[in-house]
Amino acid sequence: MRYKAGQKEATRQKMLKAVGRGFRKNGYAGTGVDGLAKAAGVTSGAFYAHFGSKDKAFDAALEAGLDEVIEAVPQYQREHAADWVKAFADYYLGRPHRSDLACGCAMAALTSDVVRSGPRVHAAFEKKMTLIANLVARGLAGPSDEDCRTRAWAMLSVLIGGLTVSRAMKNWAVANEVAVAVKATAIQAAGRTRLTTRGEPSD
Repeated sequence: MRYKAGQKEATRQKMLKAVGRGFRKNGYAGTGVDGLAKAAGVTSGAFYAHFGSKDKAFDAALEAGLDEVIEAVPQYQREHAADWVKAFADYYLGRPHRSDLACGCAMAALTSDVVRSGPRVHAAFEKKMTLIANLVARGLAGPSDEDCRTRAWAMLSVLIGGLTVSRAMKNWAVANEVAVAVKATAIQAAGRTRLTTRGEPSD
């Protein structure tokens, strides 16, 4: 079967979105190829033709999910300027994001599966996360790049861990209590931003 121009890539992107939702919602172990293919509206054969294996599909979903964060951080910095950390934390720990596992952040949803993976996946994850931390650090003010990066890692780790803990709670009141506490801690960990109200560097 011959694909029309652009059809193959469009099909792959559709499949990639479905794969990402499946892995985020159910985890690697709880996600089967047949289910992923069905969610994408393709056959299992088409799934293998595009990705080659479940492992490679996870790799692609992880990369795409982290790329979403790489795009989002500068966007928050542009749109919210000096208040970008608070805006990002408000979204990240907000109830809509906490409730939506399938479309939630890959940093929280897929990290536990990365931990169980091999060195190759660890290296890919580290590369993307380092870029995310650098982007966060660029929006922070401090005496040195190292100081800003340290606080960027702290902010990210607090948000990711806090989102996971709040999602694990049965009672929404307790989940909200966790979210509020974690949000305040993440903002404190990030410290002063280096953007003015116009979205420009303050120094």
